[in-house]
Amino acid sequence: MAEQIIATFEKRFAGGSGIGVEDLRVACDRPTVTVLFGGSGAGKTTLLRCLAGLARPDAGTIRWGEEIWFDAERRAFLPPQARNVGFLFQDHALFPHLDVRGNVGYGLRRMGVREREERLAEALRLFELTDLQHRSVRQLSGGEQQRVALARAVARRPRLLLLDEPLSALDSPTRLRLRGELRRLLLAASIPTVVVTHDRLEALALGDAMIVMDQGRIVQSGAVQDVFSRPATLSVASLLAVETVHPGQVVGGEDGLSTVAIGGVRLFALGGDLPPGTRDVFVCIRAEDVVLLTGGQGHSSPRNRLPSTVLSVEREGQLMRVDLDAGFPLSASLTKQACEELELEVGGRVIALVKAPHVHLIARDR
Repeated sequence: MAEQIIATFEKRFAGGSGIGVEDLRVACDRPTVTVLFGGSGAGKTTLLRCLAGLARPDAGTIRWGEEIWFDAERRAFLPPQARNVGFLFQDHALFPHLDVRGNVGYGLRRMGVREREERLAEALRLFELTDLQHRSVRQLSGGEQQRVALARAVARRPRLLLLDEPLSALDSPTRLRLRGELRRLLLAASIPTVVVTHDRLEALALGDAMIVMDQGRIVQSGAVQDVFSRPATLSVASLLAVETVHPGQVVGGEDGLSTVAIGGVRLFALGGDLPPGTRDVFVCIRAEDVVLLTGGQGHSSPRNRLPSTVLSVEREGQLMRVDLDAGFPLSASLTKQACEELELEVGGRVIALVKAPHVHLIARDR
């Protein structure tokens, strides 16, 4: 059987709050990155601490394959040091009185001198810290400190890495720059990793698989792109910040496509995920999946061509958000250069193109 974490447990706190995890499964037989995603207070860090053995659940089981980490009925609890996992805290928790070398080698003190030196040299080389090994951690940048913290966790060669909001302590420009670097480092370490984040861009940049939490429960899991493209519920769509969510009605279907009415507008969408006979739906469209054309531009292949009026053009991070009246509220996300080339202005007319696979339908109650 492939190695994986399998867990179903409860962790309760005073006042009635807590988390209830059902059938959590994390693949650990290859160096993939699993993102644990959710808003503040969703229970992500509590779940991570239970996996690490830093918190003890009140009921249920946690297993690594056939190895029992926690079993409430058997009163079994494997302490953190016996689970062989590496844990990276939000603030990196580096020792300010030690240099880079001392921090990275801190967890190797009980090893023989030769093995310790081999592990230390390997970790310093992997995270490009060899030239910084004698520098005080107080003299390092935020990105360098992160690499030291990762090297310290990896030097012990754990079978699993657990990272709690690893980029949250960094300023915004550094966080943006390090997203891709962090994934590269994690894959280079060849250790399966679980990363907690509340930032959807970090989730997209870091993850292979994704587990979404809301109010202490797991509400969806799967490949990162699948979860973002096809949120299972309206609450998941909200957590993932899908820009356009609008009620509609399924009015027909043919050749694997559903026809959906939003007021007087008809859209084509993939309806395979809907229960049979579903009529009332929420229509979900990500802004990044909307392409804009001006009237003079040529024909394009997407089936949904929506004549629209520009309501606003506003900067949103590195991109521009364009809000439209397409017969229903619709948002598009474009680069500044694209907006300038299209000469977008409030009140202007454009054609919004949305491919049918990018129109996701979620069944709703009336």
